[in-house]
Amino acid sequence: MSYALDFGWLNEALEPILQGALATIFLTAVTAVLGTICSILGAMAARSGSVALRGAIEAYVELIRNTPFLVQLFFIFFGLPSLGLRLDATVAAILAMTINLSAYGTEIVGAGLDAVSRGQREAGQALGLRPRLVFLKIVLPQALRVIFPALTSQVVIMMLESAVVSQIAVRELTYQADMLQARTFRAFETYLVVTGVYLGMSVVLRRLMVQGGRKLLAGGVS
Repeated sequence: MSYALDFGWLNEALEPILQGALATIFLTAVTAVLGTICSILGAMAARSGSVALRGAIEAYVELIRNTPFLVQLFFIFFGLPSLGLRLDATVAAILAMTINLSAYGTEIVGAGLDAVSRGQREAGQALGLRPRLVFLKIVLPQALRVIFPALTSQVVIMMLESAVVSQIAVRELTYQADMLQARTFRAFETYLVVTGVYLGMSVVLRRLMVQGGRKLLAGGVS
């Protein structure tokens, strides 16, 4: 059985594909910022003096890391309305992605914090810095330098996992691909093109984050 490739529909499909790619980039950018902030806060809480707070963070990390992202997304979008909390699809997608990224990010940032020697903290305290400034000025920058490659990889993974949010009709790249193949009946060509777009976005995102890390973090990022 022969199959003839047909990309004649592609010119008209460029606009929805671009719109979908931009939506995916938007979701990833917002999630990366919120997820990184939540990861730092989570890692700090996991190392606090409160046993209850440490236990809550550990339970959260285990829950999110051991359940499917799709189930988490459906719980937020379809489950919460049963409790009277109805969210817009895009808001639900960002919330689910942030919660998921934060669970993995908390472990990544925590590993970076543990890698900073206690002597660094003691040196800052000896200079008369308050504990908060010691963390922000001395500990956190060194920790981020250590874990930046792992954090970058996790953000890229989250961008790829964002394809799942098409299941709640968020108009990102995979949603647009589903609509295109339904109209053109060229599933192979459609998903081949979209696969290439995802690959390109992943490569560009990784390189941008590495270059940005080199500028923001002293000593560079490999």
